[in-house]
Order: sequence, then C-alpha cells, then structure tokens
Amino acid sequence: MRIAITGSRGFIGGSFGRYAAAAGHEVLGISRGAQPDLDWPGLHAHADCLHADLSAAFRTWRPEVVLHAAGSASVAESLVDPLEDMRALAMTLANTIEGIRRAGIAPVLVLPSSAAVYGNPAKLPVAETAAVAPISPFGFHKAVCELLAREAAEIMGLRVLVCRLFSVYGPRQRRLLVWEVYQQLASDAAVVELQGTGSETRDWLHMDDVSGALLMLAQHARRGTTVVNVAGGMETSVSQLVEEMKRLMEKDKMLMCHGSARPGDPRHWEADITQLRGLAPGWKARPLLDGLAEMVAHWEGKG
Repeated sequence: MRIAITGSRGFIGGSFGRYAAAAGHEVLGISRGAQPDLDWPGLHAHADCLHADLSAAFRTWRPEVVLHAAGSASVAESLVDPLEDMRALAMTLANTIEGIRRAGIAPVLVLPSSAAVYGNPAKLPVAETAAVAPISPFGFHKAVCELLAREAAEIMGLRVLVCRLFSVYGPRQRRLLVWEVYQQLASDAAVVELQGTGSETRDWLHMDDVSGALLMLAQHARRGTTVVNVAGGMETSVSQLVEEMKRLMEKDKMLMCHGSARPGDPRHWEADITQLRGLAPGWKARPLLDGLAEMVAHWEGKG
C-alpha cells in the first residue's frame, strides 16, 4: 500500500512509518521539518498540517491510506494551553481532510485517537460502546477529532478507522511515564519519584504491535466509520511497571509516590479488545515484560 503519514517526525507517526516500510509498504512522511530524519525509509514532504494546502501532495502521490498522526500528545500540556491543543489536534485533522477532499482521492483515513475520550470508565474492561466522557482538554479534543473523522465518512464517503490507543510505549519514545521512569532509574537519584499513588493502572501496548494492528485494520477497512480499541487488553499498575523496569535495569531504588492525582489523568484503564481481535485475526500483542526488555536494551545501547 501507499501510505501518507502526517506528523511523521513524531513518536506515533515516525514509528508507524518505519514499521510499514519494513513490511514492504511505500510511505510518504509529512512534517514541519525541512528534512526527514536520517533513517526515514520513504519520501518526505515539508508542510505544516495546520495551515498548508496538502492537496497537491495527495493528488500527486495518491495514497491508499492516510494516517493522521500530527498534533499534540500530552494531557498536562492541554491543561496549560487548551486552545493550542485544540489547534494542534482538531485543526490539523480538519486541514488534512480538506487536502484529501481537494485532491479528489478516497483513501482509508486512519485516526489514532485516545482512550482519553473515555475519561474514568464506569466499567472495566472498557468497550467501544462505552460513553465518551473525557476529563481533560486533550480528551475532549480527541473526541472532536473523532467527530471530524465521522464527518469525512458520512459526507465524503471515506472509509474511516478511529483507533483508540491506550498506553503506548516504544524505543523511539522520549517522553511520558515509561521514559520518565527509565530516566530516573538510570540517574544517580536514590529514589524514583512519581506524582500519583502508584495504584493507577494502564493498558500498555508496544508501538510495533500498535503499528501491526493499524496496518491490518487499514487493509480490511469497511465503509463508514469503525471505532476500535487498540491495546493489550491487560491492566497493569504503575507500581508494577516500575518494579519490572527496576528488575530489567538491575536497580534497587525505592519508589516514592506523592499520592496526588494528576489533573486530567484517569484512575484505571483496561481495554476490551474483542473487536480488535475480530477485525485483525492473527494479531497478537507481545507480553509487556518482553516489550519493556527490548525498549530498555535499545535505550541502554544494547539493542
């Protein structure tokens, strides 16, 4: 397949593009960078997805899939500047859809959404039919993006995949919880300090497994909008995650949790992935410990 990826220099877009290219697909990265990363495996177009006319690139290259990974990825930053978060998420998607419309093409549109749209789910594991009840600007803006994607399906006739990602980790990640824990374990600090209680739970999935799922879903996309949870389907507490990383890194540091919930963060996440398994038969997530071991080895320069 020919796949165009907005936000190709970010963690999700860059990781997916490299995985797709390694699987034999042609990729076009679109980013604000004048040049692609040195190891980018495909073509690259320099464009700001918030303002640029993307129709020429789409018309020339005629992608069969457009994965929109441009935008923000931080609950905390969305609380500091919600308007900018709205622009980065919803307006870049609206402009990308407009580029598709003006190019006169009909690719599969893949939107990596977020479990943040669920807020604090009333029931776990949470299925796609659960209420959309975000508790952060980031979550609300992801919900807006889902509506824009549905508009593209209903008005333009696109096949749309809304993929609600839960907690994604991978070697190219340089922010958020797993990276923060790694940095503290690798430092000279005597303890690992986290803001929450440690009892918060997340549903982790390695980025390569995310990419594999997105490719399989895109290859079999149905008419209209399909909403699907993309996760490992297993609940793991933050304290458990830290203990596993301590063991992998052979560090005997104490975990100190300050006990204060971070604004906008849910207490517990666990995805119902029944639909994912049905739509992507043969897909399987690697065990969390295996994924963490691979990532730590990469960060330590051993992988």
